[in-house]
Amino acid sequence: MKREVFWSETAIGHLESIARYIAQTSPMYAERLVDRIFSRADQFAAFPESGRSVPEAARDDIREVFEEPYRVMYLVQTSRVDVIAVVHARQLVVWPVM
Repeated sequence: MKREVFWSETAIGHLESIARYIAQTSPMYAERLVDRIFSRADQFAAFPESGRSVPEAARDDIREVFEEPYRVMYLVQTSRVDVIAVVHARQLVVWPVM
């Protein structure tokens, strides 16, 4: 069963900041990256357990997929998936991010 995907304001803010930064040198690459990140939602909408558990969250219902060099973190719920953060893979994440 495919679940609905909801993007939190925090995750949208992260994505906008990433796009603005990259667009300074390559607007085309920024747009492509954002498209790739949004398309990853199709994967975890259909297969929410396909992402790995986020180690620093220490919760099985918070998972992530990688769209190099970014981590897309999401919360798996019964009927939906909430994207809670999009961060650089080298960025320290302090919990809770929600």
